[in-house]
Amino acid sequence: MSAQRDRWVSSFSFLLFCASSIPRRGSARLLEELSPQEYFSSLQAGRASLAYFSHNASPGAQPFLEQIENSAEALQDYGISVVKVNCPKEDVSRYCGKENALRKAYLFRGNMLIREFPTDALFDVNSVVANVLFALLFNEVKYVETLADLQNIENAVKGRSNMVFAYVPATGTAEHRAVMEAAFVYGTVHQFVLTTEAMLLRDTGNDEPDVSSARLLFCHCQRATDLAQPCRRTAMGQPLTMLNIHRHLKLMGAPLVTEVAEDPEKVSTVHLQLGLPLVFILSQKETYEADRRTAEFVAWQLLGKAGVALLSRDLVDLNILLRSNVALKTPDEGVPVKYLVLEDTDEVITLVEDKSKVGQIQEDEEEDEEDEDEKENNNQDIQDDQVVEAVSRDKKRELPLEQILVLTEETFHSALLETARTVVLFYASWEAVSLAVLRSYTEVADHLKGTQGVLLARVNCWDWPGVCTKENVTQFPTIRVYEKGERWVTYDGMWGTDELTSFIMLSRVSCPLKLATIEEAEGYLRGEFPSELSSYHHTSVLGVFSTAMNEAKEAFEEAGNILSGHVTTGMYFEDDALALSRKYAVSPPALLLARSGGRSVETIALSKQSAQDMVRMIRYELLDIFPEITVQNLPRYLQLRKPFLILFSDGDIGEMESKEMLKLAKGRPRQAFVACWLNLKKTPVGRGVLKVYFATVPSLPLLLWVNLHAGGQVFKFPSEQTISEMNVLSWLEKLKAGLEIPSSTLSEEDWKPPLPAYDFLQMMETAVPEVPLRTSHHRGDTPAPKSPGRDTTVREEPSQETKAEKGGTPGRDLRGTAPRLAAREKQGKRHSEL
Repeated sequence: MSAQRDRWVSSFSFLLFCASSIPRRGSARLLEELSPQEYFSSLQAGRASLAYFSHNASPGAQPFLEQIENSAEALQDYGISVVKVNCPKEDVSRYCGKENALRKAYLFRGNMLIREFPTDALFDVNSVVANVLFALLFNEVKYVETLADLQNIENAVKGRSNMVFAYVPATGTAEHRAVMEAAFVYGTVHQFVLTTEAMLLRDTGNDEPDVSSARLLFCHCQRATDLAQPCRRTAMGQPLTMLNIHRHLKLMGAPLVTEVAEDPEKVSTVHLQLGLPLVFILSQKETYEADRRTAEFVAWQLLGKAGVALLSRDLVDLNILLRSNVALKTPDEGVPVKYLVLEDTDEVITLVEDKSKVGQIQEDEEEDEEDEDEKENNNQDIQDDQVVEAVSRDKKRELPLEQILVLTEETFHSALLETARTVVLFYASWEAVSLAVLRSYTEVADHLKGTQGVLLARVNCWDWPGVCTKENVTQFPTIRVYEKGERWVTYDGMWGTDELTSFIMLSRVSCPLKLATIEEAEGYLRGEFPSELSSYHHTSVLGVFSTAMNEAKEAFEEAGNILSGHVTTGMYFEDDALALSRKYAVSPPALLLARSGGRSVETIALSKQSAQDMVRMIRYELLDIFPEITVQNLPRYLQLRKPFLILFSDGDIGEMESKEMLKLAKGRPRQAFVACWLNLKKTPVGRGVLKVYFATVPSLPLLLWVNLHAGGQVFKFPSEQTISEMNVLSWLEKLKAGLEIPSSTLSEEDWKPPLPAYDFLQMMETAVPEVPLRTSHHRGDTPAPKSPGRDTTVREEPSQETKAEKGGTPGRDLRGTAPRLAAREKQGKRHSEL
């Protein structure tokens, strides 16, 4: 601290030295004694001198001469020489002849008389220096007596320079000298104004009732352009000394907000050098404008007390929690930067003004964290929602979100137009499924890194409900693929990384793709066309139509649009379409289906020509004939609402069982049930399923008939029989005839969560009020009524002066980056994304 003070004191001394235009004389006695003739002949143009004319026999002048001599060194710092002129007895000139002339001191610039001073006005060093500099700096320091005079000067400098307004109870004091010395150094930079009128100080809005002490106000007139608005003023809180004034003016001259792009530990600003703390507002590029306004608001409140910097997370790799929104660096050496989570700007200001709050806030955060961890650990013992449990368990894991663009109300529509296809995740930062999907989304972004024409973005509907309302997003999470901001497709599949990546890649291709030649159609069925998907496994569906089948073609195009992202569809309707269909022994209109990795092409005659019928038909045909059930594909087969004939196996099933089960799947009864198998090694959750059915896991392989949609009965194929098509069909006939006893029956009770659900409406009332709460819905649910929340669009930035004067200050809720979520975390659980 002392080293920093020495640095800026030394810099100020250097300024004073540079300001001096005349070098000191080398004599030990700084008060020169000359005759009148010698004095007037030594005067030089532009040089100032203070002269006292005296007869040698003037005993009453001795105390005054002592003060003059003591002032000589101080005045020479400003290029002003001090001379005692010894008048001969016989000299009767203007300055030596009259008795009253000998009771005055004279200030000359060159040979021009500037000012006469009564000797009783120069009673000590402070009064000498103050009055002499005041006379010389007549244009740099304006003296005012009324508020109108002050306002006239203020209006004259608006938009051009700043103004320093000083009140001193009387001239000739130490405070008066300090102001004059500061004006000598800074008078060409700022307009100085001085008054001794206490009433004028009160008229300026000074709330301090004590007018016996000097005051200094820095008026920010250079930023003001409106004559009707007064300049914003920042009072100096320290006593009026030269060093304090210099320090205050240095602080006022520093940038209001400093933008930094390096580790805060390495940042050094004028505030830290002058012994003040530095507050960092943590930002990111997508919320830069809002964060900038927040930082400026805080900077105005802390002007002269602390510095404010805007630190971009995108440019600096900080090993801190994502929810941290403010950092504090003190001038004390060896003290690390403290990263905090604050709710609003009032807390930031309190943090600086009350240093004890820093430790208290950190202790509160640690206590909240411990309480929350304890509560969550207790809840996990009875938590049946695995998604919530997983998100809660990994809440401190920070996600690599740098490859996903964050969209706001200002950037949403413009971002959609910049890329051919923009994938947007609409989510709610308090909702567990949203946060789980966000993890998969980051993995997708890593897989698709560098893919041309695809931009991955996200919108937090908690922060930007206006965007989600306009886009008619009524459930979270929702993923859409926008094509040049116009047509969009909503993803309705599983939330795994592979499924999302497949959907995004397939959505890049026009659906349906119109093929011009038979060669293109054959290449399309082989997976070679389009070329961007040649190395990507997918199922291709080709619609073959004659040129006259307009209604069927239109329905197929509509179906292709609906299926975009889930499957690639192509169309061939050239004159030789009949030749293509004959090759595959089918008549148009027809579908040719080539599965990923398959060598044969399946043919499907189109008997129904509506788009919805085609969609249902294609989705059904895309299902595997004898699928391996996994967590990802189970919902597709449950949607069929058919019984399951499922073979449980501890590993891959044998060749014989696979062959016999495939016969069953391809046979006539296929329409009545789903023949499938489950590998317990790949899908361990299958063991839990078997325990529900039989209490313990029986010997494997095990063939079961499970009817989840009618009665919930579970039948076990006799273990003494081999699994063959004939044996299984015979067993199924017995089931149908009611001759078999079920091994177990699933309960018909509703599966209710053991913990109460979040009361989102109550959260909305107790959280930050300016953002309406959005409730999550599962697919098929009726959307809840929307809360009529206020529009949270960030307003156009007014001038800093206007913003400072208005009561509704911008940025008061720390809107940018993670900041706004700090208050809401106390209502919901904290997660890594917050």
